[in-house]
Amino acid sequence: MTSTQPVATAVLDVPGAHLYYEVRGSGPLVVLVGAPMGAQSFAGLADLLATDHTVLTTDPRGINRSTVDDPDADATPEQRGDDLARLITHLDAGPSAVLGSSGGAVSTLALVQAHPEVVRTAIAHEPPLQKLVGDHERLRELTEDYLDTYFAGDVLGSWRKFLDMADIAMPEELIQQIFGGPRDPQQVADDDFQNAHMLRPTSFWRPDIDALRAASTRIVIGIGDESTGQLCDRTSRALAELLSIEPTPFPGDHIGFAEDPAAFAPPLRAVLAGG
Repeated sequence: MTSTQPVATAVLDVPGAHLYYEVRGSGPLVVLVGAPMGAQSFAGLADLLATDHTVLTTDPRGINRSTVDDPDADATPEQRGDDLARLITHLDAGPSAVLGSSGGAVSTLALVQAHPEVVRTAIAHEPPLQKLVGDHERLRELTEDYLDTYFAGDVLGSWRKFLDMADIAMPEELIQQIFGGPRDPQQVADDDFQNAHMLRPTSFWRPDIDALRAASTRIVIGIGDESTGQLCDRTSRALAELLSIEPTPFPGDHIGFAEDPAAFAPPLRAVLAGG
């Protein structure tokens, strides 16, 4: 989408990768991050926040404009957390508030574990932490089946399996419409990298609960109010229980921040104002 705010773009060299990032606005620093979702997914929300915040968005290593030196190496939550710490330090505008969604929420938790000093408030929105729920062995098997189907060349079939694993109900007609069309070369490259080198390290990651409890960072667990019963609703609630905090509702589902940023921004602002 076309940004409504002036956007400065640059690339930061970090160990093993070259991180594309965007900066909008001025004021307290807020980082919006996903994995595998890149900066484009957060553009609408970034524009809304940039009226009174400095907003940093980025493509995670190996995705879109953030290239890696070794395309056969995994992109782990620890690496992505370190990448975020380097970006925040590079901007010299921290400590920051960070909203991480999906795999980006896992990156954010890894960031807090290793570098709590650069994060004032961390909002982990629907982290897909499979190991925190009782049926994690079944989920691991389903994940491997999904990956086998994808790399066998059945992209549409793999998406059906992914949605079923994630407990996301979607009519077949809509599945065909969203996932059944042609993919451009960049999308193919991003999907391949995500499935080969990001999905397992992210989904099978176990956070250090003691480290998160001990961190100076304020931690918020976000859940979409339309995500009830979905896998990421379950994993998020499990994490919140381990941290002894109440989850915070946000509008929409797993990607509510992208589908309706105007609805997502006010509750996010309320959370930011609280810490």
